[in-house]
Amino acid sequence: MTTLEGTPVASPDATQPVGSALRIAPAFIATTIDAHLGVSTAVTAQYVASEGRYVIKGVTNTVIGDDVELNYPTVAKVGMQAIVQSAAPRCIFLTLDDESDPLARWISVDELTTSQGRILPPQLAAEVVRRGSSEARLQVIELLYGSAALAGLPPAKLIQAELGVPHRTASSWIIAARAAGRLAGMNYNAGRPAGG
Repeated sequence: MTTLEGTPVASPDATQPVGSALRIAPAFIATTIDAHLGVSTAVTAQYVASEGRYVIKGVTNTVIGDDVELNYPTVAKVGMQAIVQSAAPRCIFLTLDDESDPLARWISVDELTTSQGRILPPQLAAEVVRRGSSEARLQVIELLYGSAALAGLPPAKLIQAELGVPHRTASSWIIAARAAGRLAGMNYNAGRPAGG
């Protein structure tokens, strides 16, 4: 994961505000190697405000072995959208400190994610579900929605999985967070084709 200039993405690169508390790197290059295909792929993605997500702007495929031909059947097997979905959490940052404090520590969603693949600790998830329409719930919905939507993944599914709530509840909380202005600059269109 690098910036367009080739340096590793870090919190100072998260200059684009989205929602009310998230900051993202406006663009990144994610490089991955598929040893089975014998191809290295570098995907350039850029945040597009009108889309409310990262959009693929360029792809470079390079063979990593002499016995591989870079042709349509090979390139068609490269999961470009999956690369963006995997990379985006490293480009989405939030702080648990006061945002206006110049010493505030900004952490990526990737840093929050546990070894079990969860973003929220189970105790926090249970507390958010119990608390009614609290500020903490809105913050959590913003974090989860942004993590999914910016990567082109279904936010309601992530909210359901993280908080253990039914789809109807997740949808209702998304509506409430959007009405509170927490999801500005983040969109997910369920009918959008993968990679589109």
